[in-house]
Order: sequence, then C-alpha cells, then structure tokens
Amino acid sequence: MILRRSLLAATAAAASVAALSRTTAAAAPNTTEASRTRMSKLHLAPAAEQIAALRTGRISSRQLLDQLLVHHATVNPGLNAVVTVDAAAARAAADKADRHLAATGRTVGPLHGLPMTVKDALETAGMRTTCGSPDLADHVPDSDADVVALLRAAGAVIYGKSNVPTMCQDLQTTNPIFGKTKNPFGDVHTAGGSSGGPSVSVAAGLSSLEIGSDLAGSLRLPAAYSGVYALRTSRGASPIVPTRGHIPRPPGWLSSSDMLTLGPIARNAADLDLLLDVIAAPSPADGAAWSIDLPAPTKTSLRQYRIGLWADDAFCRVDADTRALLAQVATAVRNSGATVDDSTRPVDFGASNHLFERLMYATSAATATDAAFAGEVAAAETVPETSPSAHYLKSRTMRHRDWARADEDRRKLGAQWASYFTTHDILITPATPTAAVPDQTSVPSNDRYITVDGERRGFYEQTSWLNLSSPVGLPTVVMPTGQTSDGRPLAIQIIGPYLSDRTVITVAKLLAKVLPTAPKAPALAA
Repeated sequence: MILRRSLLAATAAAASVAALSRTTAAAAPNTTEASRTRMSKLHLAPAAEQIAALRTGRISSRQLLDQLLVHHATVNPGLNAVVTVDAAAARAAADKADRHLAATGRTVGPLHGLPMTVKDALETAGMRTTCGSPDLADHVPDSDADVVALLRAAGAVIYGKSNVPTMCQDLQTTNPIFGKTKNPFGDVHTAGGSSGGPSVSVAAGLSSLEIGSDLAGSLRLPAAYSGVYALRTSRGASPIVPTRGHIPRPPGWLSSSDMLTLGPIARNAADLDLLLDVIAAPSPADGAAWSIDLPAPTKTSLRQYRIGLWADDAFCRVDADTRALLAQVATAVRNSGATVDDSTRPVDFGASNHLFERLMYATSAATATDAAFAGEVAAAETVPETSPSAHYLKSRTMRHRDWARADEDRRKLGAQWASYFTTHDILITPATPTAAVPDQTSVPSNDRYITVDGERRGFYEQTSWLNLSSPVGLPTVVMPTGQTSDGRPLAIQIIGPYLSDRTVITVAKLLAKVLPTAPKAPALAA
C-alpha cells in the first residue's frame, strides 16, 4: 500500500514539478539556466536555502513538497528510510501555508511551508506512528508529540515518517513492519540505530531536517554512519527539548527516560542552529512561566578556543582511519591558533561507562510487564556476580536507594565535567571506533560483534565514545569529516559544558572550514 501511494504521489508530483518549471521559465525569461536548475533541485538544498526561497516566493510550499515526493519515489525504494507517507495531508498543509503567505505577506514561524519527515518514534496526530512494533502497527495518535507540535507551530509540513528499529532498541534499523533501512553509502554497512531512518532521510535528500532521539547514542551513531550532522541537546533535571510523545515509553505515558534527549539532524551545522531555535522550549505545562534562552557563543574564531582532544583510549580503541582523522583534527586546530590539550582527561572512561549502563538499564525497566519484572528480580537475586548477565539484571532491578546513590554518582560525574570545562571550552573525541560497520541484521544479537583493526570487539562498543556525555546531559555535536578509502564517512564528536548547545554548533561551523569534507550520499550527489 505504501509503494502504491508513493507511485500515485510521484505521478501527481511530477506533473506539479513540470508545471513549476514552465511557470518559472515564463515568469522570468531572463533567468539563467543555472538558476532554473537550482530551483528544480531545491529539494536537495540545505534547509536555510529552502526556507529563504519559500519566504521570497521563489518557490511555493506545494511545489517544494512535490519535488520531494518525486525524489522520494525515485530514491527511497532503494533505501527504505521513509516508511509512511501521507501526501494528501501534506499537500493540504502546504496549500494552506501558501495561501496564508499570499494573503498576509507573513509567515507563521521560522519553518513556514518547509516539508520534512519525522522519526516514527514521535507521535503525529492523524498519521500512523508505530515505532517499528507490530503491536503498534495500527496506532494513529490523536495528538502530536510535544516536539512535533513545536514543528507544526513553526510552520513545518510533515509529509512522512522515517524508519526505526523495533521500539528503538537496536543499533541497526530494521523491524517486522517495514524491514531494513539501508546505509546511504551501500548495502554492506549498517545505517545504525535507532535514528537510522531520520539520518538516512537527511543524508539522501528526503528531508533537509529531522528530529532524532538519543539515550545511548541513538541519534549520533546513525548520523556518523550516514555522514550528517546531529546534536544531542542538553539535559538536566528536565530536557531542553520536550520528550512527551516519544515511543518508548508506550503511547499515553507522560514521562520518559531520565537520560533521553531529542535533537536536530541536518546536512550542515547552521541548519542544526535553525532547528534548535524551534525545538528548544519548555514542556507545555511549564511554558506559562518558563522559557529557554540558551547562551550565545562568546568566541568567534578557533584561535580563541581552549580545545581538549581525546583521540584514543585503552578502554575503547579506535581504528587506524579514525586515529588518522583525529591527527588531522589536531593539526588543523593547532594551525588555526587554538590552544590544544591532548593529554588531560575529564573523567575515567570505564567508570563513566559503567555508571551510564547502570542508569540506562534501570530506566529501561519502567515499561516491563509485572510478570517479566518479577522474573528479573528473582533472577537478579541468584545470578553469580561473575555471570555476564549480572550487571544487566542487578541494574534493572536495583532498589530505589541504590538508584538514588547511582544518581548521586551521576551528579558527581557532572561536577567533574564542569570542573574540566573551567579550563577547556570544548572537548573533541572520536564519534565511533570505526566508520559504519557491516550490517548484522540477520545475526542473533548475542553473536554480533565489530572489528577494529582486525580485532573482534563487542557490538555495543560502537557507542562507547558517544556515551561519555550521555549520563550527565552535556550537549554534543557529531560532525562528519573525512572518509575511509572505500568512501564511507568518518566523524568526530564535539562535547561542551551543560547548556552550551550553541557553542558546540558554532565550533562545528568553524571546524568545517579547516577539516576535510565528508562525502555526500550518492542519492544526494546525483
């Protein structure tokens, strides 16, 4: 049904795009061939360029949407990134945006008329939201997730939902309803998870912006593997981007994990800033009294920054390509005049990772059934400490007193980071030990592994570097830069102090000027 709907949408969209080309040529006979070509490919442009064209009337929301629908029909069958499309509702929303702009000369918000996709873990009113779970195959929410409501209020036109692993619980993106999302650089390697669909959607030009979610690297891992930018936003006692309406937790729950954050995905750092302006907001319940005003960066050039560089660590060794990339980064920032410290470490890597896992396993137990949780409690009481499952079971079933003490350890860990950032402005690390690893969808989870310079390593070590900032809620940008010999994108991670979201984005903008570029996905480059 989805394929048939996509083909019907593509037929109508192609007619609209052809009409746009005729109208543009007739209305502007002096327009150069190059500018007409740019307009016909505006769906592949960064979000800021699309928005500027929409505001000035160089293209309508309906025309841009129809360009995207044609592109979707062309490239999505080979990628399976966008799994649900509601072209009729999107066209109605786009037409409404166009009528409003024509009648008033004003936009309703900073994303006025911008077509985009949204992760299938975020509830969308009137559009199926499954989170890849057969139990939710027919779930059509009555209301939007809070962050989706912010997008619509800013004028965005939501035309589709992007794929996720079942209940967002894998580092690869596949599920029984929609199947596998493929890496935009080839079938052999994984797209990552859980925001695999959103990252591929942006990388392949199916959407200029997306929203991903991140507890254990679920936003940043697929962004790194797909060669796009992503920001894990700050999180203290509350997140700076509201999380209600994200699955999991199940539909109807008002709470979420105490480490879950939502953040923007884009093809450049400036577009991260653009979307952050829209989604950084208090929850509706707090909006009457609270506002979020993230500090602006205080530095404008790399030479003003005190940069920590953590290029490798015995706890999670990176491969030769990644080491070479970090060496390039070190040279580039030094040549830019920045102060570089490549020796100090803000925290103990292993201890931080252990604490993160305890807290992650504990929060994941909230939605277990009573019977399943009772079984885990019984198993935790008898499992030997040396058993591979002991850490998981004892963390999942810890008493509240133990959780409170783990939470205190988390706050002390946050204080260590805060102390580090009194002498350093940002920290640069690898994003992942390697570029995108081979897809292991057909391999049982217990048998999966990654290979780093010929050494077999644990499957979940893919996210170890990403999890440095997760337990303490620090803003973190993943930035694509450089590539492997076979053309896969590499990436680095930029970590900053709590609430310095705009600073880490600014550093990514500055680094983009001095670091090697990452490859574009074939679907976008074409």
